[in-house]
Amino acid sequence: MILSAVSNAPKGPAAYGAADGVLAPVAPQGTRAGDDDAPKGPGGGDGDDQVGIATKTRTRPKKPSMFKVLMLNDDYTPMEFVVLVLKRFFHMDLEQATRVMLHVHQKGVGVCGIFPYEIAETKVNQVMDFAKQNQHPLQCTLEKA
Repeated sequence: MILSAVSNAPKGPAAYGAADGVLAPVAPQGTRAGDDDAPKGPGGGDGDDQVGIATKTRTRPKKPSMFKVLMLNDDYTPMEFVVLVLKRFFHMDLEQATRVMLHVHQKGVGVCGIFPYEIAETKVNQVMDFAKQNQHPLQCTLEKA
């Protein structure tokens, strides 16, 4: 943090009003803030020696892009297995998992959830690995939401 101060200005925390936790300039003794007749610095300059306030810019992190995890229908994976996958990896209750499974079965594709990219990618990989371990051709993919 950079603070500029007049060389004859008081030094230390009291000079910047730090006692109350707020940084605010304090005019040198014998002057008032905003006084045009205030004594000039040693060079007789016109404002180069004024007390300054340190500013801090805050950057807000950008919200991550969201991705839909999609499950694709096939003619071989049992409906019970799809419900199990939705419950295990997407933390759905039985009713919600059954609803999503029927949507996938009837429409050909269904949204399992919307997540930041890394989480969506992990879920897709988990589902695909689990399906392969259980010898089912279930397909899962992601797309930008």
